[in-house]
Amino acid sequence: MTDLHRPRYHFTPRENWMNDPNGLVYFDGEYHLFFQYSLPRHWGHAVSHDLVHWQELPIGISPDELGEIWSGSAVVDWYNTTGLFAEKPGLVALFTHWNRGVQVQSLASSDDAGRTWQKYARNPVLPNPGHADFRDPKVFWHEPTARWVMALAAGDHIQFYCSPDLLVWSFASEFRAEIGPRAAGVWECPDLVELPIEAEDDHAWVLHLSTSGPDGSYMHTFIGTFDGTTFQAESHVVTDYGEDFYAGVTWSGIPHDHDRVLWIGWMNNWRYANAITTSPWQGAMTIPRELRLIRTAAGLRLAQRPVRELVAKRGELFHLAGVRAAGTYAIPVASAAFEMIVELRPEQANTFGLAVRVGNGQRTIVGYDVSGEQLFIDRRESGQVFHPSFPGVHTAPLALDDGLLRLHIFVDTCSVEVFAAHGTIVLTDLIFPDPEATGLAMYAEGIVEIVSLEIYPL
Repeated sequence: MTDLHRPRYHFTPRENWMNDPNGLVYFDGEYHLFFQYSLPRHWGHAVSHDLVHWQELPIGISPDELGEIWSGSAVVDWYNTTGLFAEKPGLVALFTHWNRGVQVQSLASSDDAGRTWQKYARNPVLPNPGHADFRDPKVFWHEPTARWVMALAAGDHIQFYCSPDLLVWSFASEFRAEIGPRAAGVWECPDLVELPIEAEDDHAWVLHLSTSGPDGSYMHTFIGTFDGTTFQAESHVVTDYGEDFYAGVTWSGIPHDHDRVLWIGWMNNWRYANAITTSPWQGAMTIPRELRLIRTAAGLRLAQRPVRELVAKRGELFHLAGVRAAGTYAIPVASAAFEMIVELRPEQANTFGLAVRVGNGQRTIVGYDVSGEQLFIDRRESGQVFHPSFPGVHTAPLALDDGLLRLHIFVDTCSVEVFAAHGTIVLTDLIFPDPEATGLAMYAEGIVEIVSLEIYPL
């Protein structure tokens, strides 16, 4: 914990570069987190029993004569569909081999819970049919058709392939869509997953994908149907309104009786990622989040919520209630890493909110604009700036809930994650304040009531 900005409860590698999460799989009581690591690209590896405490292990998969090891996924081959496992289930990784610009899909297997991997002798299992971009396979077992399905990014669309054994793949369909203004650049890191609809005995299919170009890196979520061959989108929603949630993918292999879908994202943006010179590490993951769908007046919406395991890391509670304040109201808590659950009621204020990581002339504002019905993070004075495009204000549409602003906020050494509207609105932003900037305050252009405020050091 001597590194200036190393997070306290977000995963970072011990040293060197990290970007996309890869190979997320739950097996034999362990959550596996592989990730794009160092140069040339490897798969780094960490494991956890509770999604909070992570043990970094030796390199998972290393480059070879076919090239670097780019993003991909991992599954449990429970029924030995590959024929690679003799007596017990094993792990299978599907990943992109990159060599001098050519991208193909390859396979590796592990019979010792992911500690060592053997690359398939006949790689690649899916050659490139002629696409400049052809990468990031996300694989899952589709029970109704009893076969494996792969979602693959192919430049400006997603392709789907099917296989009985993970070794031989056949083209099934493709998905194209107009995404909107935050979609310039190549499509990456698709993830097709079935999510439960809260308070209903029903599910819907969701296709997540990431796009990265000159305007930045952002995630997109399509909600629709999947028949085992074709995905049909019925709606498109913003995944995260902040600048720093990218390449999010879900864990495979989680037992049905756990009754949840989990994912994690790379907390960064390619627009400035290479300029962020933390040391001896570069790159962090978000907190793991639970996914579900919520039916609203506007239709189904993606809901993200912090994993319940984080509750075990809470320190002593600080609580306020029934406090009316105007201007700046200092909250007597000093912390660089904490969780906050807050309800604020504007009485005579148009703009109000909370200033976190305050000190040395620095602050990050989690605020609300009443007339515009906008939730925002303002990091223009948040601390160290590594790139000229880093300072900014990032907004999300949000109506007050019975006149209240209800927020669930996670602040760490270099990040702010804000959850609102039951998790259907999320903003994730990096910040780099001085270590001494640990103050906290409520501010209001007018009068605001602190209906309830809970703060837990983490």
